[in-house]
Amino acid sequence: MILSFSLFLSLFVAVGLSSFFFSQKNKRDYYLASGEVQPFLVGLSAVATNNSGYMFVGLIGYVYAVGLQSIWLMVGWIAGDFIASAFVHHRLKAATLSSGEVSYAGVLSNWYGRQGNERKAGENTQANLQRVIGILSLLFLLAYAAAQLVAGAKALQVLLDAPAWTGAVIGAVLVALYCFVGGIRASIWTDAAQSLVMIFAMALLFWVALNGMGGIEASIEKMNHIDGFLDWFPSELLLPGAAGAILFVLGWMFAGFSVIGQPHVMVRFMTLSSDDNSGHNTSSQSRFTNMARARFWYYLWFILFWSIATGVGMLSRLYLTDAASFDSELALPTLAQQLLSPYLVGLILAGLFAATLSTADSLVLGCSAAISHDILPHNIENTQSTVFIKLTTVAVTGLALLWALVNSTSVFDLVILAWSGLGSAFGPLLIVLCFNGRPTQTTSIVMVLSGIAVALLWRYYDLHNLVYEGVPGMLMGFIIYGMQKVSGKFTIQATS
Repeated sequence: MILSFSLFLSLFVAVGLSSFFFSQKNKRDYYLASGEVQPFLVGLSAVATNNSGYMFVGLIGYVYAVGLQSIWLMVGWIAGDFIASAFVHHRLKAATLSSGEVSYAGVLSNWYGRQGNERKAGENTQANLQRVIGILSLLFLLAYAAAQLVAGAKALQVLLDAPAWTGAVIGAVLVALYCFVGGIRASIWTDAAQSLVMIFAMALLFWVALNGMGGIEASIEKMNHIDGFLDWFPSELLLPGAAGAILFVLGWMFAGFSVIGQPHVMVRFMTLSSDDNSGHNTSSQSRFTNMARARFWYYLWFILFWSIATGVGMLSRLYLTDAASFDSELALPTLAQQLLSPYLVGLILAGLFAATLSTADSLVLGCSAAISHDILPHNIENTQSTVFIKLTTVAVTGLALLWALVNSTSVFDLVILAWSGLGSAFGPLLIVLCFNGRPTQTTSIVMVLSGIAVALLWRYYDLHNLVYEGVPGMLMGFIIYGMQKVSGKFTIQATS
């Protein structure tokens, strides 16, 4: 098992390190791979970054705990994600090209170009908006990265009987290594490689587990004996009947919609190449063609893998019956250990571990960009070339590792908290910009801060058990922008 784990993990790391030979050693290449990434790589990388350790550990643990009702997480999440991508992704790519920015915060802050913002004092506000987005990105992406390292640590703890800190340390070292060497190109290449292994490993485990229970009908019959496990909806809903069920699903749709507020995912689509491979093609039709291809790979993998992972989570409850005392987030590695040969367990572990790294490296790079490009003055970044950026990346990895070692929150809860916070903060602003809205820089800052504040308060008071906190969080951002529009109309009428 250790031999196969080491072999497959070494292959993933080798893929990432090989990007060094294609690196152009400049800021745009480190952050955006010079905007030359092919659609299938963008799609596979984005979906692997979106899910990874959360899918392997958090989602399967959630399915193990609640049963069939977890299916609405998949349905709502993918539907919300798809709706958002239909009108956001290609506009974000276009704004990346027109603004010349290399970070998610930079693009949002300079959507219409620097000349399109207020002058003098307005330019300072513009810089303030970029710093606010950068600071919030840093905090939540750091928490997210820590969750990925925790997921890797849990896998090694079960399968190799290693101390809890071992997986986190190994993961941090590997992330720092190939982020230092190849930047986002290394991250994307590694994502694509491990996404293929992830789906193969999960499908293999699902097949073995299903056959072990005697097939589909026998498995369903046994699940019927677990109280509430095959209920379609939770027993406690905010509203009774169908209204409560609809609101429950809409909550998860907002979770999927929140993908547009995730800098580490959206930056993948910012790296997408134009059809002429120049990175400067301004034809909206050609950009959409490549974007459509990237989205095809993204949703094909997303739907297929999430369906298989949900099946594995359901079946794991039949094998690991002591739900009261069992850590549900250890369901996948424990099930693999019970059902598969040591060689295949090593494959599962390598896929799981590489999955956590695929998101962790993306998050670390996002944090690095937030510090070196968004928060600190740009002249610091420019004078130090990529050396300062790479050292920042290593330092951020160390902070994520420290957080992971002292963390006591579940992977699922930590990821959902970071996801809803980022989505509530940045999602409404990005949507407004995509529909040619022109919020003032001050309004933009208020939208970002109020959205994230509402989401955090909603979760703090445990209201997320009734409605996903991203719903009120994102709505607050739209309300703030609506107030600007209304007050602007009143101002015009009063002066006319």
